[in-house]
Amino acid sequence: MSDFDTDYENLELTVADGVAHLTLASTSNFNSLNPTMADELFDAATRLADDESVRCITVRGTDGVFCAGADLALFDGDDSDAPDLRSLASTLHDTVLAFHQAPKPVVVGVNGVAAGAGFSMALAGDAVVMADDARLEFAYGRIGLTGDGGSTFWLPRLVGLRRAKELVLMDEPIDADYAVSLGLVTESVPSEEFDDRLAAMADRLASGPTKAFGATKRLLVESYGRDLPGQMAAETDTIANATQTEDYERGYAAFFGKEDAEFVGR
Repeated sequence: MSDFDTDYENLELTVADGVAHLTLASTSNFNSLNPTMADELFDAATRLADDESVRCITVRGTDGVFCAGADLALFDGDDSDAPDLRSLASTLHDTVLAFHQAPKPVVVGVNGVAAGAGFSMALAGDAVVMADDARLEFAYGRIGLTGDGGSTFWLPRLVGLRRAKELVLMDEPIDADYAVSLGLVTESVPSEEFDDRLAAMADRLASGPTKAFGATKRLLVESYGRDLPGQMAAETDTIANATQTEDYERGYAAFFGKEDAEFVGR
């Protein structure tokens, strides 16, 4: 990815062996989201989603914080904030959508507090690894605001409407074990094993049939808007199209050769 500009002020990005490692490293306190960081996140998300050499994306925080939400120090606390808050939320939403629609797995690593916008970004991962000393917090209501970043879309789909209402209205911190039991995250790991587990999951996903993964992600999400006949029609088209990939040829040959397939993501 020699043509990829990684000179970001609020992010760290490395790419190796098909995995893009994106670290939130905000110039604002507590890894808070500022306008420049939001713009950089959208730039990185769209480029990584489109780059076929990247077969898995990881997103994580730094220094024991994932993201504590928007940088409130940049606002005034009255209705004059509406234009700036609208702009920040819109850019965040474009980023979340880019990760959500990426034709490859996106793994979020929550290694500290994830509140507000950080909470929303955590929910957007295809898989979420959470350190056992981290926590999730909806947090918006504490300053009289409503959820953004797709949080009100994902919460009822992940935990059900009744539980979603409890989480946003009561707004208690959610520890790692409870987050797993609710279905908000994929797994909890001891903090000292967090880096290794995140890397191992990303490496495993990056070695898989990338195009099939991306198409299956799309089928799962779009199923919410279809009835069963419509979903099965989409499955028919998608599985037929998958035969046009090199990974299908490799998987087919490996199956009859009684060996593990070596997928290339094409």
